[in-house]
This record gives sequence, structure tokens and C-alpha cells, in this order.
Amino acid sequence: MAVRSIITGGAGFIGSHLARVLRARGDDVLLIDNLATGLRDNVADLLGPGCEFLEADAGRAMLDPAVADQADEIYHLAAAVGVRLITDDPSGMIHNNVEVTRVVLEAAQRAGASVLIASSSEVYGKCPVLPLREDMDLVFGPTTASRWSYGLTKAIDEHLALDMAKRSGLAAVVVRLFNTVGPRQRGTYGMVVPRFVQSAINQQPIEIYGDGQQTRSFCDVRDVAAAMPRLLGEAACHGRVFNLGSDQPMTIEALADEVLALTGSIAGKRFTPYEAVYGAGFEDPRHRQPDLTAIRAAIGFAPRFNLQQTLADMIRSQREPSATPTRAAEDPA
Repeated sequence: MAVRSIITGGAGFIGSHLARVLRARGDDVLLIDNLATGLRDNVADLLGPGCEFLEADAGRAMLDPAVADQADEIYHLAAAVGVRLITDDPSGMIHNNVEVTRVVLEAAQRAGASVLIASSSEVYGKCPVLPLREDMDLVFGPTTASRWSYGLTKAIDEHLALDMAKRSGLAAVVVRLFNTVGPRQRGTYGMVVPRFVQSAINQQPIEIYGDGQQTRSFCDVRDVAAAMPRLLGEAACHGRVFNLGSDQPMTIEALADEVLALTGSIAGKRFTPYEAVYGAGFEDPRHRQPDLTAIRAAIGFAPRFNLQQTLADMIRSQREPSATPTRAAEDPA
């Protein structure tokens, strides 16, 4: 009998890639998405016997026993994402991230399903110690800076999942995503790589926020999606938190240079202060680099795609008229 898997945010950037991984291994998949930022076209080729789509808010859908109670695995990817969305509507983001996660966890417990919660490198806040390890202290700025509200909500999500795993035996895994990038990602909500790619393709100067010397570690969505079912399928991973991403940092200016080289753009770069984009007092962590020791020991994780391959695929997909960009993973750089 096929595994019955549910993906919240299933028509989004990461969700649509994960759906392909699960279908390839033979799962019956239910994709739940309210299409606020996801696109049905991202998964249109998958729909049919064995893959259903439900247009609905994840929280409301998972309250329905007819939807949730048949699940064997639940991948909770639905969340408010992107710095622009976070700074524009922190209250809505807090409700969506915390309350919906609670509903999903309770649905998984009710169904006896295992559940993966997608968290974020944002939970580290501005922790200055690198590389960032799962058991490190979290360092946030003041509550007067809405910038930190996203990381705080994700930390609460993790506490909820880990508490239920400890108290009730829920088979829960938490993954902290680090700058996930790849085909079907778009820059609408401030995602740096698709924004750079689109500017270069359009022969417009690439706009770099800050001085460009901040570093991030970019990981291909196809590597991320492949790792998720492996983590959830290992009983030894249940009740634990894992960094998931690449540990190879790159400056944002070097990223822009790579995009310019790969596209052949001669439009160049320009630098814009953070304050001009996000308002006065905006803070951004100078560096983000994960320690991958835990996930390597757990599942032998090693990214297959290097950043140049990923960028080439993103450039190709944005240049093709039939390419369909979608909801982006969080990427505050």
C-alpha cells in the first residue's frame, strides 16, 4: 500500500520540488495550498491518480479529519516567507506561522503520522559564532524591530514540535533551512538569487543591499527536497533539529558577479543601503553558515548541485517563456 503524504504549501517553491520526490518513490500525495504565493501550474503536471490538489488554507484543511486522518507523513512547508512580507505584516505572519503549525502538529498526532516542520536559519537571529550549530544559543534583537519576529515564530514552532515529540511520542523532525534556491523560485518577497537573475536577464543593474560583503550559504532546492523524506524516514531523527543547506559561504557581491558572468549581462551592479529598502533601524546578520555535522551523521547528506549549476538552471528557466516561477524560500540577504 502506498504511503499517503501531505504537503502543506505544496504548490510553492520547495513544496513543488518535494512533491516530485515523493511521487517518484511511489507515494500518494495530497498538496494543500491557498495559492497566496504558490502557483497551481507548478504541480499541474503531477495532478491525477496518486496526486491531488486542495486549494485551502493549511490550518483549516488540517482541522478536517477527512483530510488529515489518512496521512502517514505530513510535510509542513506552508508559512509566511520573505523579509518584505515579514516587515509589511508581522502580525499576520506570526498568526500564520505559529497557529497553523500547532494545528498541523495536532493533526499529525491524531492521525499517528510522522511530521516534518520546516524551520529556518532565521532562528539563530544574529548569533555571531560560526558555523551555526543546532544546540547554539539564539540571539535576537529587540521586539521594536519587526525583523526578528519571523525567527521568533519559527523558534516557537520548533518548541511545539519538540515538546509534542517528547510528551506524546510524535514522530517529528525539524529542519532549519539555509537560503534554499533553485528553479521556480521568484524574487517577489526579497529573495536575492532570483532577483539578481531577473535583473541580469533584463540587462538592468543588479541591486545589492548593503555593501555586498555579507555572506550566505546557498543550497539547491533539489538537494533540500531529497533530504526531507530521508530525515523523516529515520526513527533516530525523530524529536531532533537539523540544519539543512550548504556550508559553502559566498559574499553577496560575489554572487552578483557570478550571475553577471553566467548571463553575459553588461548592466553591472549598484549598491543600496538597507534602510532605503526596509526602513530605518533594519538589521541583517552579517554571516550565515550552517554546521552540517548532525545531518551528515544522520543521513550522509551531501549536496549534489553546486551553486554554478543551480544558477545556470535558474537562468535557463527564467529565459524560457514556459518557465513558471513560484513562491520563494526565505532569503533575507
